[in-house]
Order: sequence, then structure tokens, then C-alpha cells
Amino acid sequence: MLEVSKKCKISVKGCENWKIYSFFALPMKKILITILYSCLVISFVAAQSDNEKDFNERSLIALRAVGHQLMMANNDSTSIIKPIKRIDQKTYELSFDSQLAIHPNEIIDFTQKSIAKYNLPQHYRVQVFKCNDTVVAYSYEIARKKETDIVPCKWRSLPKACYTIQLSFIKDYPKRNNSAFWIIPILFLLTLALVWLYKRKKAQPNIPTKVSDNVVNFGTFKFYPEELKLIKQSVEIELSKKECELLSILVEKPNQTVTRDELSKRVWEDHGVVVGRSLDTYISKLRKKLKDDNSVQIINIHGVGYKLVIEANANS
Repeated sequence: MLEVSKKCKISVKGCENWKIYSFFALPMKKILITILYSCLVISFVAAQSDNEKDFNERSLIALRAVGHQLMMANNDSTSIIKPIKRIDQKTYELSFDSQLAIHPNEIIDFTQKSIAKYNLPQHYRVQVFKCNDTVVAYSYEIARKKETDIVPCKWRSLPKACYTIQLSFIKDYPKRNNSAFWIIPILFLLTLALVWLYKRKKAQPNIPTKVSDNVVNFGTFKFYPEELKLIKQSVEIELSKKECELLSILVEKPNQTVTRDELSKRVWEDHGVVVGRSLDTYISKLRKKLKDDNSVQIINIHGVGYKLVIEANANS
């Protein structure tokens, strides 16, 4: 039990715990939430970026493997396959430094196997161009469903010449890294948790906070027990010694009922003074001095005592 001295010193029970809680109060809470969300978003973007890079690398390897098999089908193991060009996000170009014959059944088979081996999208289009010519010499399309495949002239070979081959993925859907998708439900759950915590905090009373040894904040008031005064928005409200002592006891136990016996004993009887209706008179005076803050009120618990109710306000 905290005692009120003759100088009306006050110590708020549980104050240190609320200092820790207040660390997460606004605006610090906003800063921490912003940092947390930023980290998650950056992680998501980074995961997507890594996934895009991985998709691009697998596409390059798959297409180079197709080029190698085409050269070997032409009994050419010495000619160089030129670096694969990425035309756009979905299209890659394969070219050679020597001439070769294109057999559609071979390019279809080589491409299909390479696409499957490197786990690339199964809906794509292949176009064969003669070098320095925009006319398509041969093309076909493979879809996810075999009945929608478009594979014309499968057995009609293209004569030996200089060719470039373009592979285009029809839909922009590189397989995503599944780990990246965990971030979305995490963000959702985090949002729900923050909303719940915010509502829970709004429902919590605005507990008095001990700023220093002789200053306590509650509601919109600053309470200076040693100086026998309250300050609200630079307006000074003087307190009598008895008012100060009563308020100190009530502030010790915010939102809790303090019995008439305890108030009487600590403020009057401990000093050898017998109290009659003095308690009610001083409580009434205190109410008038606290009336400018609607979040703070002293209520009467009939037949028991009084309670200092401090509700959550807009700034809590």
C-alpha cells in the first residue's frame, strides 16, 4: 500500500509497467508499424525480384539447351551458339553463327523437353525467322491443353540457312517462389492483430503516468501534489491540502473503488481528526475542479466509497 505523506507525495502503482507500454504509444507505434510493414513489403518485392531473376536464368539455360540439340541434330559440334537475347519480359531469341536445317518435329520435341526439364510455363509460342528477315519461316504454339496446340507442317523441314528462333511465353506468369506468398497472409494477419490491439488499447483506461517524483499525468491534467495544484492546458487549479490528499489516494487506484473508511482513515483519522460529512464535501469540491475534462470523473459507489474513473481519450 502506498502512503500519502504530510507533503502529499504520490507514487502511482504499476507506473513502470505503463512506461514500457507507453513506449509503443503514438507516434512511436506508428513508426514501428511503418518499419515493420516496410520490411515485409521489401521482403516481398525482393522475393519476387529473385524469382524473376531465377525464371530468366532458367529460360536462358533451357533455350541454350535447345540450340545445342539442334546443332547436334545437324551434326555440328563446333559452331557457336550466340548469347541468348531477351527481347522483352516474355520473349527470348536464339541465334547461331552458322547455317543449319530446321526440322519442325525436332525443334518441337527439343523445346518441349527442355521447357519441362527447367520447370517453365507450358503455354508458349516458337517462331523461326530467316536471318535479317521479319517473315516467319515456321511457327507453332503449345498450350496447356493438347487439344489447343497449334503445330502445323510438323514433318516439312526448312532448308539449311541462317535462322533465329524466338521463344515467347504466352502468359506473363513465371512460377513464383511459394515463400513469397507467405508474406501476404502474414501482412493480413498482422493488420488484423494491429486493429485488435488498437481497439483493445482504445478500450483501456488512460492510466495515470508518473512523469517525475512530483508530477503525475492523468486525463488532460498534470497533478503537482507537493505544490497542491492541478494544471490543465496552462490553467492552474489550486487544491487545498485535503483535496490534494484525497486526489492522491484516488489516483493511486484509478478505476478502482476506494472505500469511505480508507479515505477517512488516511486523510483524517490518522491525524487524530474525526470526520463527519467532510469527505463528501471535499469530494464535491474535487469534482468541480475536474469537471473540465470529460474523461475524468469521481463517481460515488453507493454505501461503499468513491472511484476515480479515467476513460480512454482521443489522444491515448
